[in-house]
Amino acid sequence: MTLSGALVFTGNNLKTTAKRKMSKKTLVKLVFAINLFALLVEFGKCQKRSFVVNYDDDTFSKDGKPFRYISGSIHYSRVPKGYWDDRLKKMYAAGLNAIQVYVPWNFHERTPGRYTFEDDADLVGFLQKANDTGLLVILRPGPYICADWEMGGLPSWLLKDGTIKLRTMDTAYIQAVDRWMAVLLPKIKPLLYSNGGPIISVQVENEYGSYDACDHDYIRYLKNLFENAWGEDAVVLFTTDGPGNKMLQCGSLQGLYTTVDFGPGGDGTSQFNWMRKFQPHGPLVNSEFYPGWFDHWGMNHSKVAADKVTFTLDKMLAAGASVNMYMFEGGTNFGYWSGANSGYNPQTTSYDYDAPLTEAGDPTDKLMAIRSVIKKYAKVPDIPMPPATQKLAYGQTQLTAYGSLYDVLDKLTPYGPIKTDYPITMEAMQQNFGYMMYRTTIAITVKNTTLLDIPGIKDQGYIIINKVPMGIVNRNKPTGLNVTVSKGDILDIVVGNQGRINYGSLIADMKGIISNVTLGGTILKGLEIYSLQLDEFVSNIKPKSVLGFAITRPRHQEQLSVPTLYTGTMPDLPPDITQPRDTFLKMSGWTKGQAFINGFNLGRYWPARGPQITLYVPATILKPKDNVIVLFELETAPCNTASSCTVDFIDRAILNATVPSKH
Repeated sequence: MTLSGALVFTGNNLKTTAKRKMSKKTLVKLVFAINLFALLVEFGKCQKRSFVVNYDDDTFSKDGKPFRYISGSIHYSRVPKGYWDDRLKKMYAAGLNAIQVYVPWNFHERTPGRYTFEDDADLVGFLQKANDTGLLVILRPGPYICADWEMGGLPSWLLKDGTIKLRTMDTAYIQAVDRWMAVLLPKIKPLLYSNGGPIISVQVENEYGSYDACDHDYIRYLKNLFENAWGEDAVVLFTTDGPGNKMLQCGSLQGLYTTVDFGPGGDGTSQFNWMRKFQPHGPLVNSEFYPGWFDHWGMNHSKVAADKVTFTLDKMLAAGASVNMYMFEGGTNFGYWSGANSGYNPQTTSYDYDAPLTEAGDPTDKLMAIRSVIKKYAKVPDIPMPPATQKLAYGQTQLTAYGSLYDVLDKLTPYGPIKTDYPITMEAMQQNFGYMMYRTTIAITVKNTTLLDIPGIKDQGYIIINKVPMGIVNRNKPTGLNVTVSKGDILDIVVGNQGRINYGSLIADMKGIISNVTLGGTILKGLEIYSLQLDEFVSNIKPKSVLGFAITRPRHQEQLSVPTLYTGTMPDLPPDITQPRDTFLKMSGWTKGQAFINGFNLGRYWPARGPQITLYVPATILKPKDNVIVLFELETAPCNTASSCTVDFIDRAILNATVPSKH
């Protein structure tokens, strides 16, 4: 509205009345105020933020103008909070105008009803930092996310009773979802684009077409849940599925915008034909374009050539598509957060993903090649790319045997064991991750070597008789071991959870021992089950502290040992360096276990299987000196004596100990 239009709005009647009751000066002030108010109202209308699907022009519309996003995935749960700013600035400098973010439910509600949104779980802080950086956000809040993350982001405590039907209208599941969303969605609402925040679109569930349930009532329920919390037109709601008839048929729903995901190969645009079958109008969207891939233990390190990525990316952008690159930075599956795929194939601690930004957030040639493609279709900020974080090879350090599992068993299980006739799962024991020990006294007489069979082992078990290691069983077979025992012998089975399945229809992946244990066909009963609170115990280990127990070493290095804790202190910083720097813990010679520094769980190590040999150690968890390292070695340490074990801290990652994959 113009100023002259506003003057007409005041009218002659207003002027006549005003002349009778007030001075000319006062009248002028009043007219000015009315005009100013009218202008502000009109300005506010013009400035109202909006992000919608323009079906007529097959594009997105942002604030009334055509828009397409060029985005990259980053997971705050896989990157230390102290590095969020660094990673986001690099993504912005690469030419991205948006990021895509998963919300892992189990990262925030590790115990039912207890919610964590602090430190590395500060979701709101991360989204605000993205906004401050100039990046829009595509949010994927689940409740299921896949993400190659433990149980696809669903909390393992959902499996406690063993009867729940995940990702369906099952009452117990829906009630848990309702409670979680009642906490999460109000936190998200102020951050929606229409409310002044960065979130332009939100995915409802994730790749539901890849799940056998195919329950459209469930997807519709979630859609209504989001709309009731935020308003029916508050944000663009969408689905994502692979390019195939069944996947899109089960994953799509009227009222939700259908998108697809696929990796490089050819021009890529032919895959959009699947999307058009279910979404005839609106912008083309690849919600997960894969510039890399994840690794499994014991398999080749994945590599995807940069020219293959840029060729398909170029074709999609030329077709006007919106694209999200999954992952732009992968990060790290710290602690126990790495998932597994059906088979059973557990994923590595590193989630480097051969992404444009490395696990440590360093720019790569692939990133610069992608940036060059983006420049052809969008304005890229005229700023230098932030450099790689500084690395430091701290050098070699000696570890000492702190104590075996038996030396510290009373401290690992301060409340003692649970006694039961038959095995109890990890979930029923209300333990989410880590390790448990099942113990029984042999009550039968066995004359000859016989089969100890554990068909329900999830995922790997160490068989120990009278504190002497006998062998290993695992869910991928063999699940049994031939043993020689006598009546009265103590049988211990130390069980490790290697990560729950995160994709497909087998995600209800209970851990521990989930069926009876038999010896020569006879069911063993009278169990004591120890829930090993490893993380809590390790966090209290002080610098240079050793229990001093005598550790019995195997005669030959390749033989098994009793699971044992080793500890030491990292080398101090050189005199010319005052602040900690990123480094990599090189685990050559060690077999399999869990690594900690200053009580922080770096994740699982398994260099004997590969391909990952190093663990990423971010500077954010280090101190200038007295950094305590603790290893829980499950099998065999590279030690000639109990006090000659070493590890190295180097300035680069080793993730490709096997031949690169042709994925």
